[in-house]
Amino acid sequence: MSATTSDRSNADEQRFRDALRGLPRRVWIISLGNLVLQVGSFLPVFIVLYVTQRGHSVGAAGFVLGASGLGRVLGNVIGGYLTDTIGRRWSILLSVVVTAGLTATVPFIGPLLLIIGVVGLIGVMSAIYRPAMAAVLVDSVTSSQQRLAAFGVLRFAQNIGSTLGGMLGGVVATISYPGLFLLEAAALLVFGMIAAVLLRGDAALPKADADTTETAAGRGVGYRQVLSDRTLVRFLLMTVFSMFAYIQTSVGLPLHVNDVGLTPRDFGFLMALNGLLVVLLELPITSVMSRYRPEHVLAIANLLTCVGLALSGFSSGMVLLAALVVMWTFGEMAYSSIVQAHLASLTPPGMVGRYQGAYGAAYAVGTGAGPVIGGALYAFAPWLLWILVGVLGLVCAQLSLRLRPPAATAEEPST
Repeated sequence: MSATTSDRSNADEQRFRDALRGLPRRVWIISLGNLVLQVGSFLPVFIVLYVTQRGHSVGAAGFVLGASGLGRVLGNVIGGYLTDTIGRRWSILLSVVVTAGLTATVPFIGPLLLIIGVVGLIGVMSAIYRPAMAAVLVDSVTSSQQRLAAFGVLRFAQNIGSTLGGMLGGVVATISYPGLFLLEAAALLVFGMIAAVLLRGDAALPKADADTTETAAGRGVGYRQVLSDRTLVRFLLMTVFSMFAYIQTSVGLPLHVNDVGLTPRDFGFLMALNGLLVVLLELPITSVMSRYRPEHVLAIANLLTCVGLALSGFSSGMVLLAALVVMWTFGEMAYSSIVQAHLASLTPPGMVGRYQGAYGAAYAVGTGAGPVIGGALYAFAPWLLWILVGVLGLVCAQLSLRLRPPAATAEEPST
């Protein structure tokens, strides 16, 4: 590395640290709220156990999960539209208050069809706030470094919250399932209060975005026009394929670990290694990734994740599997550190909500299709699943390299 390249990299990292220290108040508010939500996010994790404990079959539990997944796809689309029309704060409040009410009713519902319907509605309403949160971050920052820092902090809060929530949920579930869902409803209301009080005055869109959104709404701009953006379509395809591959960490990988004679405790160790690396290293990795062009980072990240997972499917020893966990975890961290911030750089003014909503829907499609198709492929021929995961890595890398903004800005890294 030349002295000039080294100096530029150090300058980029210093700018990232300065951006992190100078993040606006709203970024920290949203990140705190997201941490609270993740600590109390029990229903997606425990609903299968709850439904089967109530005497319903595993197949019935699958229908419940399917309704939740379909609801999340629709909810992201609706949330993106509402974010760009009624505003960020009101979209968040609508989402969390209605979701809290629906979640609190789950323990008191008897018929399976009603459970499926309510959980599907929860999937819709709980996804509405996600594009709004992303839009608040985008509104709050003024540079690509600040965008990276803002989404990095949001992800860090999410990772901490998910870790704490998993431990807390396991304890509460052993005591009371109704208490589990009531606690989640309380967490949602706490986030609602945080948004209502601390985001007061932020209900309206920023002036420039408000004007653009009003004009766009007057012209009938909707998702059909959004999807006419070929760069966005490539981004969405990359998201679906990469999430399909990544979700095999909780579908194909545990099946493989069991088939090669390892124990659930061994799989737990592998997942704990992944979680520890993410919590400790994702934010520092975001700083490092800020030195490089985002489309290059996404391409390499997809290759690391998909190739690492594909090789896992042909490995049997714990040492090698652990090394591959490190490999695909670094891909996961590089991808997650930059993906939503880069999407913001591809977004026209006034359409942040709809672009982030489309991303959330693509994410939900990938993570929803992954267990169904991945599980079927594994049952038919395990090697076929892992070959597909590896091929998807190559496809995602190619798509990633074509995700450059229409015009590069002076502040973008050139590495």
